[in-house]
Amino acid sequence: MKKTTLTPETLQGMKELDKVVEQLCAPESYETVYHHSLHGAPMPSAEAMAEVMERLKAALFPGYYGPTRVQLESMRYHLAANLDSIYRMLAEQIRRGGCFICAEFANDCTQCELHSQETAMRFLQTLPEIRHMLSTDVRAAFEGDPAAKSPGETIFCYPSITAMIHHRIAHELYKLDVPIIPRIISEMAHSKTGIDIHPGATIGEDFFIDHGTGVVIGETSIIGKSCRLYQGVTLGALSFPKDSDGKLVKGNPRHPILEDNVRVYAGATVLGRITIGKGSIIGGNVWVTHDVPAGSKLALSRDSVSESKEKMVGNGNR
Repeated sequence: MKKTTLTPETLQGMKELDKVVEQLCAPESYETVYHHSLHGAPMPSAEAMAEVMERLKAALFPGYYGPTRVQLESMRYHLAANLDSIYRMLAEQIRRGGCFICAEFANDCTQCELHSQETAMRFLQTLPEIRHMLSTDVRAAFEGDPAAKSPGETIFCYPSITAMIHHRIAHELYKLDVPIIPRIISEMAHSKTGIDIHPGATIGEDFFIDHGTGVVIGETSIIGKSCRLYQGVTLGALSFPKDSDGKLVKGNPRHPILEDNVRVYAGATVLGRITIGKGSIIGGNVWVTHDVPAGSKLALSRDSVSESKEKMVGNGNR
């Protein structure tokens, strides 16, 4: 067998690579970026969750997703088979998510699989309500956009509906204390639509985001019924309190409350745990950090917020 002769250049390259390997294997290099499950469980699978979402969309909107032709006579059969696959796949991903955080996910690690199966079934039991809520979102999109030719167009094409399908599914899993999986689902929609909704946000029925790109809705936001947002709207936090150790306090209410029938136009920024009263209209590019009374109309003049609007916001601060 012919021997391979290593050139000085090759030897030098190998030495340089070995130095890089040595640096990357140093504990101070990898300690904050290395993940190893205590039980050797694999990470949650983005590919598997993508399939779960496609199957859920087919179950929620038969004929729009999944098989192109759905006969009413065979719907029960196809739905049952699909839900069985969803149940098995989702239970596995919930288990993986629990092992990923491994912080007493099921109080007893020997019960993780059973806990994951029970959680998956509890989620499936919410599908009728999820479908109902999404049907109101579809109605809101069709009735709220004069360019929409049919409700079906909004289901199949509109980023708002795509975002809300993902959000309403992710939100139910979030309420069931499922680790990481809700965030994976919400980020799927975020990357596809440019709409960033944290799975913890509570959103009432009949909700529509027109155009949608650049919308941000924070974790503790509460949005009432029949609200409308336009592109570039932010419902965010005004400040991030820290504990005595200087670490951010997690989970405290820090995002806005929008009461029923609130409309927020393009580019508006609403920050902090404030309340925008029922029926209010927030104009484009307005910056709001105080409570706004019900029935208000807040808008920018050519140069600044008009004097009457400044008084209104000031009086509403509480």
